[in-house]
Formats: sequence, C-alpha cells, structure tokens
Amino acid sequence: MKTLSAGAVLFWLALAGGQSGSRAPNPVPVAPVAQVAVQRAAAPMPIPPPAATDLNDVVQRYCARCHNERLLRGNLTLETFDVDAPHERAPTAEKMIRKLRAGMMPPPGQRRPSPDTLLALVETLETLVDRAAARDPNPGARRFQRLNRAEYERVIRDLLDLEIDASRWLPADTYLGAFDNMSDAQGLSTTLLEAYLRAATEVSRLAVGNPDARSRSAKYTNPIDVSQHAWDHLEGTPYGTRGGMVVTHDFPVDGEYVFTIETLFGQGTGFQDVDISIDGEGVALLGLEHGARSTFAIRTEPIFVRAGQRQIAAAFVRTIEGPYEDRLKTPGWSFVGGEDSQAWANYGITALPHLSDLMVTGPRRGAGVSETASRRKLFQCHPARPAAESPSEARACARGIVSRLAREAYRRPVTEQDLAGPMSFYDQAVAEDGFEAGVRTALQAILAGPSFIFRLERAPEEAVAGESYAIDDLDLASRLSFFLWATVPDDELRGIAAEGRLSDTAVLESQVRRMLSDSRAEALSVRFASQWLRLQDAEDNQPEPYLYPDFTGQLREDLVRETQLLFDRLVREDRSLLELFTADYTFLNERLAAHYGIPGVSGPEFRRVPYPDDSRRGVLGHGSVLLLTSMSARTSPVLRGKWVMEVLMGTPPPPPPPNIPAFDDTESAQGGRLLTTRERLEIHRANPTCRSCHRFMDPIGLALDNYDVTGRLRIRENGVPLDTRGTFYDGTDVSTPAELVDVLMKRPIPLVRNFTAHLLAYAIGRRAEYFDQPGIRAITHEAEANDYRMSSFILGVVNSDAFRMARPVPVVDEQAGARHEGESGRTGGAGS
Repeated sequence: MKTLSAGAVLFWLALAGGQSGSRAPNPVPVAPVAQVAVQRAAAPMPIPPPAATDLNDVVQRYCARCHNERLLRGNLTLETFDVDAPHERAPTAEKMIRKLRAGMMPPPGQRRPSPDTLLALVETLETLVDRAAARDPNPGARRFQRLNRAEYERVIRDLLDLEIDASRWLPADTYLGAFDNMSDAQGLSTTLLEAYLRAATEVSRLAVGNPDARSRSAKYTNPIDVSQHAWDHLEGTPYGTRGGMVVTHDFPVDGEYVFTIETLFGQGTGFQDVDISIDGEGVALLGLEHGARSTFAIRTEPIFVRAGQRQIAAAFVRTIEGPYEDRLKTPGWSFVGGEDSQAWANYGITALPHLSDLMVTGPRRGAGVSETASRRKLFQCHPARPAAESPSEARACARGIVSRLAREAYRRPVTEQDLAGPMSFYDQAVAEDGFEAGVRTALQAILAGPSFIFRLERAPEEAVAGESYAIDDLDLASRLSFFLWATVPDDELRGIAAEGRLSDTAVLESQVRRMLSDSRAEALSVRFASQWLRLQDAEDNQPEPYLYPDFTGQLREDLVRETQLLFDRLVREDRSLLELFTADYTFLNERLAAHYGIPGVSGPEFRRVPYPDDSRRGVLGHGSVLLLTSMSARTSPVLRGKWVMEVLMGTPPPPPPPNIPAFDDTESAQGGRLLTTRERLEIHRANPTCRSCHRFMDPIGLALDNYDVTGRLRIRENGVPLDTRGTFYDGTDVSTPAELVDVLMKRPIPLVRNFTAHLLAYAIGRRAEYFDQPGIRAITHEAEANDYRMSSFILGVVNSDAFRMARPVPVVDEQAGARHEGESGRTGGAGS
C-alpha cells in the first residue's frame, strides 16, 4: 500500500492554502445583541458623589503617595492620573478598578479614605471607562487558532469514532494565561507541521485498518503511583481482581497476538494468578510464583484478536476478602516498576507483587480486517464490485465519503476546489492498491489539510483595518462548538449556520442551550474549569510516600474528578457560580469518602454527598486544590494564599524581589523541636520586604492549613496544635475555611469578574485585555440580575462583541514593526 510522502503532502498543503477562502464573503451586520450591549453601556449613568475633582484629590492624597515617579510601587505612577478622563489611560484605570473592587488598595496599615469614598471612586472610573468604550467597542484581534492535542482527539473521535492519544504525534501545548488554546502561544514550525502530517498518516491507518501490517511490539508501563493494594480494584478490570493495568490498543488486522506482562515483587509471597481480558472477556489466566528474582516476565500463547481498538486489562486475581490482621499489613499506597521504584521501596513499605509493564506483540498470521466502529463510520458505502472492474461506481462512492468527511472536518460546506485535492490522491492510490487504500489516502489528505488543522476565519472583502465587523455564521458556529464542546459543530449547528440563521439572537440562544444539554458540554468542566483552576498541577505533586503512604494515583484522579463534577453540575443544572465557593455538598465515591473520613458511601461511582459539617465548603475544601497548592512533604499557606488571590480573585501578588531567601531555607528547628509552618512563616516575613506581600497571602493560606497535603483534615503539625488564626487584609479575622469563604462572599464582584474574564479568554482564544473589561462588567451585571446562573455567563460571552465580532489589524511596515518590537516588546501586553 502506497503512503503519502512528506513532499507530496506538503505540496497538498500548499495547494489547499486557499481552502479557507473558497466560500464567498458573507458580511453580516452587527449582531442585535451586540447593539443592545453598546446601547446599555452608552446610556447615561449617574456618577456618584463626590465630584470627580474631589476624587482626583483622593487619588493624589492616598494613592500617589506610593504610586509616583520616585517610588513607582507596582511599576505604576498616578501623579498625572485624571479621574475626569480615565479612558485616556484605560490600562491604568483597569488596574485601579481591580484593586479597589478587591478592597486591596490602599493597603492595610496605610491611611484610607472612607468606604463610601472608595466606592464612589471605583464606580466613577467604571462609568466613565464604560461610556467611552461604548462609543467604539473594540472586539480585539487575534491570529488564527489550530487544533491542540485535546481538540484533535475530540475531533477525531467525532469524525471517525476513534479514540486516540494525540501526544503520540503532537508536541505538548503551551499554556498561556492558564489555557492551552491561546492563539498567541500556538506558533508554527516545520517540526510541528511534520507532526500533524505523521498524525494524519497514522490516524488514517487506524481508521481503515492495515491488512499488510507487520509484527511489532507495543509496550505500556504502569505509572509508579498506581496502587496494587490487596483491595484496590482498578476500573476496567474484571471484578474479583486487584491492581494491574488497563490500556487501549489498536489491533491493525485480524490475527494472533502475544501478551507479555512483567511483574515486580515486593515483600509478598506465594502463588499469584494474573487475569488477561480483552473488552471485558477473559482470554488468558497466567500463574506465577515468587522466586529469587525481583522481576518476572510471563507471556501468553498466541491469541486470536479481531482488528480495531480493544481495551486490554491485566490484573491479579484477588485472594483476600474482608478485614484481616497482619503484622506486615500493607498500606494503601504501593510502588510499581520504574526508574524510581527501588528508591521508593527503600522507605520500608511492604508490598504485594505489582504489574509493571504490559507488551502486545503481533500480528502473527494476519487474516484480513474485520468491521470496526471507525470503519462503519467511515465507509458509509462500498462498491459492489472491485474498483478495477467498475471505476466509476467506486469513485462515486469514494466521492460521497470524501465529501462528507471534508464537510465535517472543514466545518463548512465544501466546494469542488476542496474535493479536488483529496480525490486526486484517491485516484492515484486506487489504481495501485484498491478502493480502501484510495479512501484512506484521501482521508489522510483531509486530515493534513490547513482547513482541518487551522481554525481559519475569513474577513469580508469590504472590511477595513481598525473597523469591526460581525464574523460569518459558519465561523461563529465553529467558535461556539469549540467553546462549549472542544470539537467541531454537529450537523444541526452547521446546517443552521450555512443557512445564515445562527446570527439571529433567538436562534443562537436556542443552540447554546441545546449544546449545554449535550453530553459533549462536559468539555467545560474537564477543559475550561480544570485549566482555570489549574488542576493539571495536581499531577506534578507526588506526596512523600513515607509521610502519606495511603496516597495513590487512583486517589489523585478521584480528587480531580470531584472538582470537575461539581463544576459540571453547576453548568447542567444552571446553578449559581457562587455555589462553586459555598457548596455544602460535593461528589464522592467510596475511596474518596474514606479519604475525607465521610461515612456512608459505598462503591466506585461518584454521587452527590452533603458535607456532615462546615469543615469543608466549596472548591476550597477539595483535595485537588489543596494538593496542587502544597509541597510534597508539607502544606504551603503561601501557595494556597497565592492561588486564591491569583486564580479566584484575579489579583495576583507581585513576584518576590531578588535576593530574598526561599521559604524552605528558613530555619526548620529550634530548641530541639521542629517548627510548625506558621512559625517558619513568622521568621520568613520578619523581613519588611517580604511582609508587604505575605500580609495578603498568609492569612488566606493559614485559614486552609487544617487540611494536609492530600486534603485530609488535621489538628496538629509536628505534634503541636495548629494555629490558623489570621486577619484578612480588610481587617476581618479568619481562622477556618468557612470564615474564609464568608469573607470572600462579602465581595463577590472580583470573583465573578475574574471568572468571566477567564471564560471569555477560553472562548475566544486570546487573553482578556483592558479593552475587554467594559464588556466583562456588562456580562457580570446581567448575570447578577439572574442570580449569577451559569447560563448568564455563557450566553453573555457568546453574545459579546469579542465573541461575535472581529477587527482587522492595521498592516505595519516591517521595519517600523521591528523598531516597535525592540522598544516595547519586552514589557508585555496590558491586562496580561
């Protein structure tokens, strides 16, 4: 079977460069909802007393004392700031608004005007900035986006009913502003284009199958923190087993395959049975006995397996049920194979035998390709006779397949020009290798095409640089589907967009609500919420096994899933965003409930569970957040306080100044005893330079210090009762998580605006800038009137100018642009 050469596909990429512009321009008038937003912002609003001239005096008296040309605190001067014209220095005005709304300025200990005066100042700034922005709304500009790893996987699943791991081919995505879909971070290179070409080649082979596949071995290694405990059942393995591993393997052809497992022995002894199953059906039972070697490899006889994606499970048969007493009783955590396994074992943890690696070798004696889910999705027709005997019938069938695939992959109606490239590759391959090879090669060309890889949007021909225009309905459909589903539009959404009806306000809202009720909307929790809350950082913190021997990889996954399920419930039941912080319930399975010490939960399924008391509330009581804001061996009030300020409130503390010793360098023992984290903090922030930031972060983090590294409640540290007392920067005493939540709820505006800014950034693929803030305030104002329900935020983002409109960037002379880059490119954009 002939494959596309890199040169041929690069030629196809160049040839297809005009695909995105193949449809005629379709200028659309400004959306009615956008007009309403502009009119609302432009409506005269009363400016609260005192007068702006008096407020200028307030700024000079209380703010410019630190923010002046001499001190430049926060790299900011307000000596010439005019409250009468804040729009002339909008980036500075937005910084002031953010700090004033959070109650952080003037800082604690400094002279402050009355609360009414500060409220008048911030409301005046907001009113004047919003009024000026309404006269010329700026939707911003961004470069095109490309499919990142997660989106690529979801799109392939929808197109071909095929589960893939895009990390096999595509490099890791760069995070910018908390998210991995920011257009500014999605650079292009020859290496990246080659990665997409390799992915297209491999995915097309997986979808069609490969009757000429040669025998090879694929090895899967168990993560080191996956527990193999005597009672731990791994999801996907048969009941009555313990530990093991579950993998998805692509069998290219019907044939015989050999399965090899490698086990690593701890201090367990005796005979062990290993069950191997494929798609839940047992295919082999292997026996092994602990011998002199610490590792042991066993393999099956050749086993016939049909082509397609199959789930392979290998696990030990459980030999112990119920409680038992043993002087060497194993803890919940247990190590498996890997470079660090022996080092971890030196902690003295007793362990049962562990499954370390699983290897699949084959095929032997291939016997054709059976029907698979992806083949059924792909081959919606098949010629009755071979292509060589009836080329016209085969080509008509192939053209129908290619047309459908291209329409879904390109996210728009296709033209003859769109089909010409893939069909030319079909014609070349079908003559040499037959119909299925031709379709596979055409599919490869589609997946390598720029209209698939890149989310290109075309401006109308009459668009003028610096002037806004409403984006095309088809581009709007693509933005909407990737926002809510992280994948391509479905037939209904694409059809409505092709008819030009999606820009109608009522139709658009109806589609948003339909899409939110679809199962694919879980992308908002596993993609947006996970990245906004930085749950991926929980994977980077492995608690010290000697201190936390019961922490397992399965438990880590449960902690993250708990947070995702809470956010998903808020979206699906259209509940208030504030419930994310105040919820008196959570989602638990038996393992996580036992970890938290909450009784009455049995089984592996997650379910809604009320908290028995107020020791946990909302996301601040979730082990995922507490784990990612800890060190491996101790809690970190500093990281926890910084996380709340940065991720939830949108007011990150400044980075530490240079030459300040790290907290871990602080003396850890005095007088023959270990110091608590609080005592070490007191020593660290004795430095006045450190105190200015720590007085904001530490009281927040100390209020959460009753949770250990893994999120369990505790009352002592190093044998000393915990002291979590602190004073929030507004003067409120806080010492418990519930008190911290209460003080945050006193000022919900920073929380909801920060959430909206992140939701908008994720939706449009660029960071929220200072000129986006008037629109963000309008969204949150509407949401407040609707009890901050999640649909209000989502619809507000979808109806915003930033989402529905675009503005061409003026063309800049290259030399002038280079000079500008050299002068200001190092400072970073405002609002970043």
